[in-house]
Amino acid sequence: MKMAGIPFKETQVWIRKPDSLDKIRKFSPGGRVPVLLDGKVKVWESVAICEYLHEKFPKKNLWPKDVKVRAQASSVSHEMHAGFMSMRTSMPCHFINRYSDFTFTEEAKADMARIQEIWNDCRKKYSKGGPFLFGKFSIADAMYAPVVFRFLAYGAQAGKISKAYMDTIESLPASREWVRSARQEKEIIPVYERV
Repeated sequence: MKMAGIPFKETQVWIRKPDSLDKIRKFSPGGRVPVLLDGKVKVWESVAICEYLHEKFPKKNLWPKDVKVRAQASSVSHEMHAGFMSMRTSMPCHFINRYSDFTFTEEAKADMARIQEIWNDCRKKYSKGGPFLFGKFSIADAMYAPVVFRFLAYGAQAGKISKAYMDTIESLPASREWVRSARQEKEIIPVYERV
């Protein structure tokens, strides 16, 4: 929404607290975050939120215009949302931590290899349109931005094309704001920290 210039107000609810589910359910019937409230409309789950925004703000071009390109962008976005569980489980998303001695599981390595395959394929096909996965910024980039920060946090090796894409995402004003906000947080969630 920040990248598209769609104004919104954020309400933060801490997860993994005894009262977290009750607090989340005040906003989200599914008890899941994130959730978007638009008047009486409640939309939860990241991809559903993105699709709702695409339909509500069609001039923002949150998906590529071409139907075939849009199908690929949707596919890689859904693959991110539903997959890469080994990486996501063993490598919680961090915006400021940097681990130089992290040992990747074989399953996480496979996930990261597939992610780079996606990034490389998209960048090779659509690089003429701009520096993002499908040229211009799209929902696909929003879905992979947290992955970029996982790669950065754990020191994942990235090839030239993937590294250039990661640099693009990391340098976005919205990403820099994400990092600034993370630095201001006072509370941590121990289960997501390395001991």
